[in-house]
Amino acid sequence: MRAVAILAVTLLALMGNPSARAQTAAPWPDTYLGRVEVLAVMEGLNARLLASRSATATLEAWCADHGMAATPRLAAHLQRAVDKPASQETRQRLSVGPDAILKYRQVRLACGDHVLSEAENWYVPERLTPEMNRLLETTDTPFGRAVQALGTTRQTIDARFLWHPLPKGWDQASPSASSCGDLAIPGQLFQHRAVLFTAERAPFSEVVETYGAAILDFRRAARAADPACSASPPSRP
Repeated sequence: MRAVAILAVTLLALMGNPSARAQTAAPWPDTYLGRVEVLAVMEGLNARLLASRSATATLEAWCADHGMAATPRLAAHLQRAVDKPASQETRQRLSVGPDAILKYRQVRLACGDHVLSEAENWYVPERLTPEMNRLLETTDTPFGRAVQALGTTRQTIDARFLWHPLPKGWDQASPSASSCGDLAIPGQLFQHRAVLFTAERAPFSEVVETYGAAILDFRRAARAADPACSASPPSRP
């Protein structure tokens, strides 16, 4: 009876804790349907991000919608003592000369235990307030939250998928050609590059955001078994 009681308490805790549910998310199946669903999820988040003024707010909403953390608030884990010079193209997009000071910031954006993306920012400190610069240099505040008082808008200059769940030629292949195991998902799924502007349309930052496999780490509704995997193998003569 004691074992049954412990099991019941554990199940109740899992049901009431979104973070615990996310940690027990089942792997995505390596089937035709599984790959189509992964692609649909990726494209859905990609579209939301492209239509949004703030990647921070969009990722927090994604985390909340999918029950990935008890408190769906994004945290930026600042990678200290790292630097990367801005390219000439970045300086041109930010309308600064070769000698102007640009700061570099790299963070990993997490919701609960899920690192959803890595963001790199090159920004013009002269175009931010002293408090914004302090937050960016000394705290783990997400970039979008630190500069939101600027009335930020963004212009995407590049968006690309780094991984395609459906292989080349999938539209002409037989849907039954699946391994029926767990789908091997790489660490990086898609990437955006954008320029951020103040409300007065002054460019102040260029950001590269790389979205990782953790965006898929949520508990999904049960699916019917793939017929290609449940079919019995042909009998030998």
